[in-house]
Amino acid sequence: MAESANRIYAIKTTAKQERTVADNIEKVTREQKDIHVVAVMVPEELKGYVLVESPDSIARIEQLVELIPHARAVVQGSTALSEVEHFLVPKKAVTGITEGTIVEIIAGPFKSEKAVVKRVDTGKEEITVELYESMIPIPITVRGDSVRVVERSDEMS
Repeated sequence: MAESANRIYAIKTTAKQERTVADNIEKVTREQKDIHVVAVMVPEELKGYVLVESPDSIARIEQLVELIPHARAVVQGSTALSEVEHFLVPKKAVTGITEGTIVEIIAGPFKSEKAVVKRVDTGKEEITVELYESMIPIPITVRGDSVRVVERSDEMS
């Protein structure tokens, strides 16, 4: 079957059970040869949903949902790959962080310390910060996913 014939369906799941549902879809489709699933995707930004690519009709996907615990329903209608492609591109960890932004370090030896961003290296996805309450400003380089933004630089007056 041509790849363009595949449609993408959204399956509503129980909260925080998206990964379990995706694993169970893989197991069930291995056993049930008459239900075809090409790909399963669990986007981080899309809480409570699993995306399934299949050449089958929505009725077949509804039959699949009945066999899987924590899968609730199929959202009516289907979509094309072009509408969900943005979920396939990983988001940079330093997106939205600029110089002057106040962040809280959430991992490593300086965990729960507040700091001011002094430099952002988007290529390495690292930021250089100076601890807020430090007597001597010492620049520390941390990974972008090791911080949580507390206050953006454009919000400060």
